[in-house]
Amino acid sequence: MAKQARKQVTKTAAAKRRRPAAAARRGKHDNGNFANFFVPLFFVFCILFCLGFLGFMGYRTVTASEFFEIKKIDMRGVSRASKDEIEKIVSNQVEKSGVWNADLTEIKDKIEKLAYVKTAAVSRVLPDGVRVNLIERVPKAVVRIKGGDFWVDDEAVILGLIGENEERPSFIMRGWDETRTETAVKDNQTRVKMYQKMLEEWREFELSRRVKEVNIEHLQDPRAIVEDSSETVSIDLGKDNFGKRLQKGLEIIAGRGKEIESVNLSGNREILGFRTSGNQ
Repeated sequence: MAKQARKQVTKTAAAKRRRPAAAARRGKHDNGNFANFFVPLFFVFCILFCLGFLGFMGYRTVTASEFFEIKKIDMRGVSRASKDEIEKIVSNQVEKSGVWNADLTEIKDKIEKLAYVKTAAVSRVLPDGVRVNLIERVPKAVVRIKGGDFWVDDEAVILGLIGENEERPSFIMRGWDETRTETAVKDNQTRVKMYQKMLEEWREFELSRRVKEVNIEHLQDPRAIVEDSSETVSIDLGKDNFGKRLQKGLEIIAGRGKEIESVNLSGNREILGFRTSGNQ
């Protein structure tokens, strides 16, 4: 009995000694698997990174080379906008980056800030060119504001001063709202439409040469300023039938400019305003 107990103790002690040895062998095996898997993976990653970096640097070197230097700027749809300004913007933006790396969006945004430019489309013409396609703003009216007489388009955008030798309509517009509020923009757009309608109707009746200017400060009460007998006369036109109303007003004041100062035709009856005796 005692002998069996000693054998059992001996077996238990031997088993305990074998467990740490087996655990140590398993630990070495796991460490070997970890090294065998991650070390090659690390080297592969390093190789790929180096290849990517070299490729990127090579790409930058090639795209910034003389091969992609700007040599041609093709402009289309340019009539009133400044070609010199457009060329300057493109050249300055592309000079350092080259055509391939040029920021086309930034070029487009800068060009669209120029006078007469409504929209611009900018594209690369590889290897050394940039193409600019413009849609320009079209002058629709002449307004007199602080600083002189300016062209404006149908969106009430002020385009620029009228040149000394530019052909212009026979009359200008007064009453422009310069506050730049949302309401002002909408009202100015209405003024341009009214101006265009007046111009169209008065050309049809061959009356536009008789008008010096129109005052559309009050949208419900536009007025034409004409001249008769070397005196200016104001004719209130109402909101429509500009051609017929102007013709009627001119008939009323014919030869009576020194007597009549204004004619109101906006209502159902004619209202005349006479000059004071001191002005006659």
